[in-house]
Order: sequence, then structure tokens, then C-alpha cells
Amino acid sequence: MTRILALVLTAFLPVTALATGLSETSPDPLIRPAGDSDLSEFLWINRPVVIFADSPADPRFKQQIQFLMDGKDMLLDRDVVVLTDTDPAAQSPIRQKLRPRGFMMVLIGKDGGVKLRKPLPWTVREISRSIDKMPMRLQEVEDRRVP
Repeated sequence: MTRILALVLTAFLPVTALATGLSETSPDPLIRPAGDSDLSEFLWINRPVVIFADSPADPRFKQQIQFLMDGKDMLLDRDVVVLTDTDPAAQSPIRQKLRPRGFMMVLIGKDGGVKLRKPLPWTVREISRSIDKMPMRLQEVEDRRVP
């Protein structure tokens, strides 16, 4: 009986980690907690996608994280880093700057400007299409073509 219980508990551990908003020790280079991060540390290096929710149990938050994990390679190719903030009481610097209400996804360009705010989860395809229309991304693609 204890072996079955142990098997059931280990099956739910990955789901628990996702539900708690991805712990600080997450080895995933794409998704990390916003914590005390400042958006200026990503300036000209990455395109942050910030995911806000009032709780890690928010179904929209879970769906957005799943969308992002499914298209991880496309996001890494576009220099995207995902920051998550599921604790409104903590009043992180990013939360204070972007002032979300409930669930919100924010795409920030490499120049530090807010490019997109959405109150519903977006697929990686939708996010990457928005990124691919940005002048800086068009220049990056052009630079890669030139030998």
C-alpha cells in the first residue's frame, strides 16, 4: 500500500511544482519567478514576457505556462525570457511598474518598452508572430542571413 501511495505522490510532484508558480530553483532557463528582478537587467539582451496572476492556481496562469512550455524552442530562438508573478501581496518592482489586475500577460521588447498586454493566455504562435513584426526582430533575422 505504501508503494502505491509513493507512486501516486511522485506522479503529482511535477504538477505541484507548476501549481506553486515554479520555484526559485527551477533549472529551466526560459521560465523564472519575477521576484526582485528589474526589467533593466534584460535591456537589449532579452524580450521578457511577464505573466501575472493573483494565484498560481489560476487556470489562465496554468494554461499560459503550458502554452509557453509547448513552444519553448520558438521562444528561446527569439531571446524570450518568461517572468512569473503570482503573489500580488509581495508588490514586486515589476508588479508595481506594470500594475496588472488579475491575470495579465505582458510582452516587453528588447528596448524595454511594453509591446503587448493581454488579459487572456496567448499561444506561442501568437506571441512569436507579434515578436516577428517588431523592427528589431526583423533586423536580427536579416543579420543572420548575411554571411
